[in-house]
Amino acid sequence: MEEYENVLTLHDETIVQALSTLRRASHKAEQLMNGYRPVLNGERLLTDAEVAEILSVSRRTLQEYRNNRQIAFIELRGKTLYRESDIERMLERNYRKAIPQ
Repeated sequence: MEEYENVLTLHDETIVQALSTLRRASHKAEQLMNGYRPVLNGERLLTDAEVAEILSVSRRTLQEYRNNRQIAFIELRGKTLYRESDIERMLERNYRKAIPQ
């Protein structure tokens, strides 16, 4: 019977804590992967969907911006990407201050 005294079960505090730590680490890793964006020369690249959300426009509107050369973009093998800094510059260029009343 002595040999079974050192057997750990799912109810042992050590195992409960270890599983809890693994779950938290897994959740953090998933969050990091969801937030990961490819980097080109230190520059974050954004997808069509991300830029559409940032600008609160449809993806079709982004297509119009590209067609009219109103927005800088990279097209690579059918995928359209945007440099984060280009989007920031475009927003700054088009910023209009409110007129005080």
